Amino acid sequence: MKKRILQIVTVASVAIVSASFTLLQTKPWNAPDKAAKTANAVKTNAASVAAGKALWSQHCSSCHGKTGLGDGSKAAQLKTTPPDFSKAAFQGQSDGSLYYKVAEGRDDMPSFKKKIPEAEDNWNLVNFMRTLKK
Repeated sequence: MKKRILQIVTVASVAIVSASFTLLQTKPWNAPDKAAKTANAVKTNAASVAAGKALWSQHCSSCHGKTGLGDGSKAAQLKTTPPDFSKAAFQGQSDGSLYYKVAEGRDDMPSFKKKIPEAEDNWNLVNFMRTLKK
């Protein structure tokens, strides 16, 4: 009888942990309307994309991977899986939403307000992220 109770408790615990992990993975992250509607202040051109790529290499690729697939060297250490930036779900977000998420951060994604304090640099990063689509 004790063995059966232990089995039930173990199965229930695994189910709860799995459900919690799944909820963490799928929790939507929507930027506030004002941020989402903010237009990109930097025109996309070769110089902007190159500047964004340099920032990506310095601050983002260790988690998000060189090409934004979520396969960076630190990704496996995170509680949540970094998204695949080449997918339509990511690319369909507004520039303002991407800017907001970089600046504010959430959970495993740190805020970059202090590391990338210049608005132009953040917009350059957004312009580079747009090149990661398939």
